[in-house]
Amino acid sequence: MMSTIELPIWLFVLILLFAAVTAASHLLFPSVRWFFRRRMERAVKRLNERLERPIEPFKLARRHDMIQRLMYHPDVTAAIVEHAREQGIPENVAFEEAKRYAREIVPSFSASAYFGFAIRVARFLSQALYRVRLAHFDEIGIQNIPRDSTVVFVMNHRSNMDYVLVTYLAAERSALAYAVGEWARVWPLSRLIKAMGAYFIRRKSRNALYRKVLARYVRLATDGGVSQAMFPEGGLSLNGAPQIPKLGLLKYITDGFDAEVRDVVFVPVALNYDRVLEDRILLEAHARGGRGFRARISVIAGFFFKQIWLRVRGRYHKFGYAAVSFGHPLSLGEFSKGAHKDITKDLGRELMRRIEDVVPILPVPMVAAIIQSADKPVSRAAIEAQFATWVVKLDKAHVHLPRDDLSYATETGLRMLLERRMILKEDGCFRENPEQSDALAFYANSIRHLLR
Repeated sequence: MMSTIELPIWLFVLILLFAAVTAASHLLFPSVRWFFRRRMERAVKRLNERLERPIEPFKLARRHDMIQRLMYHPDVTAAIVEHAREQGIPENVAFEEAKRYAREIVPSFSASAYFGFAIRVARFLSQALYRVRLAHFDEIGIQNIPRDSTVVFVMNHRSNMDYVLVTYLAAERSALAYAVGEWARVWPLSRLIKAMGAYFIRRKSRNALYRKVLARYVRLATDGGVSQAMFPEGGLSLNGAPQIPKLGLLKYITDGFDAEVRDVVFVPVALNYDRVLEDRILLEAHARGGRGFRARISVIAGFFFKQIWLRVRGRYHKFGYAAVSFGHPLSLGEFSKGAHKDITKDLGRELMRRIEDVVPILPVPMVAAIIQSADKPVSRAAIEAQFATWVVKLDKAHVHLPRDDLSYATETGLRMLLERRMILKEDGCFRENPEQSDALAFYANSIRHLLR
């Protein structure tokens, strides 16, 4: 018992290391986690006092607990059994596959990451790139949303800046959980996005087990009162015009909806830009029939380094105006009253109609539409006169006139389109550049539905 045992130094150090880790995991780490969690809870409590819609407990639940809750839900376990039977694999293998999907979907929300980092970055980027304007806000309708309702912001998808702008403008109201596509599943971006509360979706997945896990998570988040943001169009508009809604996520919300438990209120949000950062990439994808984007990291990095270099030299100019409108909310409880069939398609159409009704009208889209509608070169005076006519005609639309000056708005639109070679100036008149007709239509299409 008292005999001496000789060990190599490296083995002795390894044993000490394992002992230290074991002791820490049982004694120290739980205390440390408890200490930081208490601090986080106090910080969230102070944060909720100033938020219009406080962060729900569901959003603050531990990610491991949420994955377990998702995995052992009866709907998911039934889907696992069915998937195992169809694929001819053991149920434990199907269970691990479902668990992998759950880990991919479930976020790990961090209030400090969202409000301490993401909001500041969103504010900086928005104000650095654009002159941001709130074109319309239905104050009465949004203030009258019941406090215990789940709020879902539904938006048109013009640019990847949409996430940034809406996060920035909604910062004082709530923390939004976005549904993001495969583009965001890149390390380390994926870790940051999960910390902001976003959840990943495979938009084109045909796997029934995956869809069941995703549907159950959306249902749990909706029943838990999590404020969400989604794009009914499913992806970026390739031609600039509003798109037909995709119904997948909306169906996950409507299936199993019970107004007696918690109502769901959709807030239509419309965005528009004088310049969409990735417009050329979108137009190239549209020309190929929508078959993927060819956006290399080197090109994106080069673009941002160029803007930084222009800023250093004092030659940087913002990309015009970016405007956001918040329309009249729609209660799912009210909309579904008396319905005896699946309302998802009707709901999608109504939400897109409300989004389209509040799309902001900015100088570049307006001037682009005027020049495209002309069958011959037009003078600046004629463009300004047509601008004034359409402003009167669109009395219920949300037209943003910079400085409340029609002449300045016309000049702004013409200058940006000339700089990007979308229009040409000849003998004092302006006409469409035939080589850039698709690009000019891209901006005109964003408001063409209002002009009809």
